Amino acid sequence: MNQPSEHHKQLEDMVKHIKDLPTLPEVALEMLQNLDDEESSLDMITEKIAMDHSITAKLLRLANSSYYGNNSRVVTLQQATAMLGVTNVKNLIRVSIFTSKFPAANCPFFDFQAFWRHSIATAVCAELISRALHMKHDFAFTAGLLHDIGKLVLVTCYPEQYNAVLEYKAREDCHLLQAERAIMHIDHVDAGLALATQWNFSEAVCDAIRGHHDPDQENLHALAPVVHIANAIVHALDLSGEENDMLPLLSQAAWDTLGLGKEDYIGIFRETEMRFGALDQTVF
Repeated sequence: MNQPSEHHKQLEDMVKHIKDLPTLPEVALEMLQNLDDEESSLDMITEKIAMDHSITAKLLRLANSSYYGNNSRVVTLQQATAMLGVTNVKNLIRVSIFTSKFPAANCPFFDFQAFWRHSIATAVCAELISRALHMKHDFAFTAGLLHDIGKLVLVTCYPEQYNAVLEYKAREDCHLLQAERAIMHIDHVDAGLALATQWNFSEAVCDAIRGHHDPDQENLHALAPVVHIANAIVHALDLSGEENDMLPLLSQAAWDTLGLGKEDYIGIFRETEMRFGALDQTVF
């Protein structure tokens, strides 16, 4: 009977911890806002990137990856952005900003690289699904990238407890949400929403976090079922490289809502693997 009050206490405690997490620096926030602005041109974005050597190097690496099949070597930032196009450039910037924000915590059972591999692959897959549905795909990539961000909050704020969660999951062979609730009385959805509020994420991204395991809740943004299905697809394709990865439960209602056919999904599976492969080589 004491679980609701424990849940509330833990949530309050976590929100205090989140305030101590590294915030996004102003230059990163400005860059993310520019990315969401449809009026921002490739030239404007390139100007911002030029000030960040790390992102510049990654863009050049991506432009020269085998996926883009360029015969002559791309050597300048302008060549890279022109070749990759605005969507790919924006997505790589998003990945670079968020993957650099969380320091590795002292939690031996948590695989940070597998976490980001899964997040990036889900972002790619969510964008491809949203394209197939003719939805706004900029938000889909961001929502896919951040759907599991609550795991990072928990592992950063409570590394020892989260290690116990992962031990419990392995021992009981259960889903992660069950293990989180059993050990911590909160889960990574709670934590993700707390961070999303703190960092002023859009309603679409918040709903994708809220609904990525339960997209059948009322009044969720249309991106929630997209990210739910993308998450399941990426687990099925085993792109994180994580051992003992367990498939999440799939909502039949979300699957039916998207209404995509077999040929659509075959194309999405193949393209997800190829695009993720190019980004994976670039980021890690």
